[in-house]
Amino acid sequence: MVLDNARIHHAKQVQEFLRKHEEPIMFFFLPPYSPHLNPIERLWKWLKESVIATRFHKDLHAIEQSVNSFLEYIDNHCEEVLQRLGCAA
Repeated sequence: MVLDNARIHHAKQVQEFLRKHEEPIMFFFLPPYSPHLNPIERLWKWLKESVIATRFHKDLHAIEQSVNSFLEYIDNHCEEVLQRLGCAA
């Protein structure tokens, strides 16, 4: 399992879980602040650029609609998403 170095992954409860389960699961922590190694970070950046940074939303419902539209778009354009995230062959 690949984990980023989010604080939650270093919490006491998480560390206890990791120690109890280290035999069947191998954990690999990414280096601190390494968004280039984590494709989801590129997706969040794309979402922010497309939905948050370029528009004014009058209320929370409008933000929710914009995010849902973005998610629907990426769901229907898998190849483009993989290319944009650097995951395409």
